[in-house]
Amino acid sequence: MSAPRLRATPLPGIGVQYDLETREHRHLSVVAHRDGTRTVNVYRADDPDSCAHSLRLSSSEAGSLIDALKPSHHSPSLLYTTDLGLVAERIEVASTSHWNGRVLGDTRMRTETGASVVAVLRRAEAIPSPAPDFRLAGGDTLIVVGTREGVDAAATILGRE
Repeated sequence: MSAPRLRATPLPGIGVQYDLETREHRHLSVVAHRDGTRTVNVYRADDPDSCAHSLRLSSSEAGSLIDALKPSHHSPSLLYTTDLGLVAERIEVASTSHWNGRVLGDTRMRTETGASVVAVLRRAEAIPSPAPDFRLAGGDTLIVVGTREGVDAAATILGRE
């Protein structure tokens, strides 16, 4: 089997479109938009020029998908897993988050999920062991440690808009 060929086509004012034909002769494309978003297109099997489905991804969603597709999958948000069932994960506070400008204690994250925020990354600074009165800001990345379920619940709390 020959190596798959990825063809890049500049789209002036938009970005770049990458086209791939799979070994099953299916046509896929990804449009890398200038704003960092991506559009994934899957074309019809009976007409490789006709798009069957199109999915727009944010830059962080695209990054997660890229991670999942790597041969040696390892999520950059997953920092460490032990035999005890604990994980540490990076969770970003969006600028549109309900918690932007509020204090960490108001999230009741530890009480509700059992997960702990062990550090906050803000710009080029790391703030270890933030206290409950620590004020969150959009763009902060929280390092959260807990069970898989607890960290997932913490991500849900932090994602509230």
